[in-house]
Amino acid sequence: MKTTGLLCLMIIAGITATYGQQSIVSQINYNQLEKYIQSAKENYPRRQIMALNTEVVAADVPAAKVSLLDIFNASYIYRPDNAIAINQLNPYVVNGFQFGVNMSLGNFLQKPFLIKKAKSELKIAQLEQQEYDVILTNEVKSRYYAYILQLNELKLRTQAAQDNKTVADDLRYKFEKGEITLQAYNSSRISATGADSSRIQSEIDFLKSKDALEEIIGRKLESVN
Repeated sequence: MKTTGLLCLMIIAGITATYGQQSIVSQINYNQLEKYIQSAKENYPRRQIMALNTEVVAADVPAAKVSLLDIFNASYIYRPDNAIAINQLNPYVVNGFQFGVNMSLGNFLQKPFLIKKAKSELKIAQLEQQEYDVILTNEVKSRYYAYILQLNELKLRTQAAQDNKTVADDLRYKFEKGEITLQAYNSSRISATGADSSRIQSEIDFLKSKDALEEIIGRKLESVN
């Protein structure tokens, strides 16, 4: 009877070792991972905010260049042709249209600095977005690796639960035939219950990792092809 119990434990240990030796790295689909990263860049709200902010700052550059026209002020005076040409108060006034252009020296000196400032702010916004893209990429990778880990853990726990159930059913049959003690049978049932509990916990952990990955890519995993 001790030999039977020992044999069962060896079988379970062998199965666990076999699953434990599987490489996680070999199961990573890098093409799929790149699609997840691209989806996150397109859908994650924080990234969208930064992209829109960059667009707003980019619009400030041409606006600053156009504002160079603010330096100049155009004006005109119209004097009817039938009016007296000579004005004693202002002898420079003549009949017809008179045009004039004024330039603000303060604006003239200020505008180059405003344009340079707008360009610098655009560069900063672009660099911040690039930095966040790196952070976002690493976060997607981290959640994807956790998802793959939990998927394999679930496979392992599911197989272990099935194996423990098989052993428990076999020992129950032997117990009913009087071939093993009640203690040995109860031990197998406790082991099977523990394995099943671990499987359920693994299912929960797997679903959480899946939800976390879907949250950052903004889509269901099944919809990313």
